[in-house]
Amino acid sequence: MGGSPPCASCKLLRRRCAKDCIFAPYFPSNDPHKFAIVHKVFGASNVSKMLQELPAPQRPDAVSSLVYEANARARDPVYGCVGAISFLQSQVSQLEMQLAVAKAQIFYVQMQHQAAAAAAAAAATMILDEEDGGDDRILRSSSELLYHEMLNFGHHNNNNNNNNSISDLIYYEDLKESSSLDMLS
Repeated sequence: MGGSPPCASCKLLRRRCAKDCIFAPYFPSNDPHKFAIVHKVFGASNVSKMLQELPAPQRPDAVSSLVYEANARARDPVYGCVGAISFLQSQVSQLEMQLAVAKAQIFYVQMQHQAAAAAAAAAATMILDEEDGGDDRILRSSSELLYHEMLNFGHHNNNNNNNNSISDLIYYEDLKESSSLDMLS
């Protein structure tokens, strides 16, 4: 031993710490809780066997994994790490679902804007046709038909969100009024 304090495992097990103690590099005496939890869950002899079977470079990672699993088992004796993994997978699934909903909403808004732009372009085309001597009644009925088609598009695609239906209706009313005023002037 040579004057150094015994490792946490030898201290907990109340035995003399040998020079070649397999636990000494991984369970220092200043952190006794680390070995206590691992010993409680896995047992000192099982941990010793696991560490002896592994090559020396892999042992620190193995000890870290054992400590993590032992802490998880202390928090959740039935599921341990699997419970934590399941919880995180559930969160990932929920977030993926929220992302898909957000993407669908973005797509819907883009389609609404495209429909509004197409309606505005169609209304502008009709106004130009009227200036060329087109029949005013046909133009007005075409504009109203386009307006109602857009209104129905917004209604059918917006059954679950009444707030958007109201804002769409206000927008379409403004569009109808502006196209009617443009036709009259």
